[in-house]
Amino acid sequence: MPAGTPALHSVPARHRGPSSERAGSGPIRTCVGCRAREQADGLLRVVAENGHLVPDPRRRLPGRGAWLHPVTGCLDRAERRSAFTRALRVRGALDATDVRKRLQDQQGSGTFPGPTAEESKVDPS
Repeated sequence: MPAGTPALHSVPARHRGPSSERAGSGPIRTCVGCRAREQADGLLRVVAENGHLVPDPRRRLPGRGAWLHPVTGCLDRAERRSAFTRALRVRGALDATDVRKRLQDQQGSGTFPGPTAEESKVDPS
């Protein structure tokens, strides 16, 4: 390459195309069930605690998290593929009862994502 010519991979960020358009719209995560990429706002974070999967709608629980679409189909696929064990880097089977219950409750009420009233970030006092 002649001196002064930039390398192909050193294109300024403003010229990179569609990915730069969504830079301010939030992080992109991958659903462990269907492997589709989506904004984190549309996915439920799940963590492992004592052999159980725990939903983390506020995204505040410590430890490694896995992301999941808020539908039971993605949960079923993730369990069938043992995706939670790999994503969370734990050994042994994980009990997904709490996550399944939350998804069924959310689908029944038609609301998701976001914390419920008792999980709100605002202190009521």
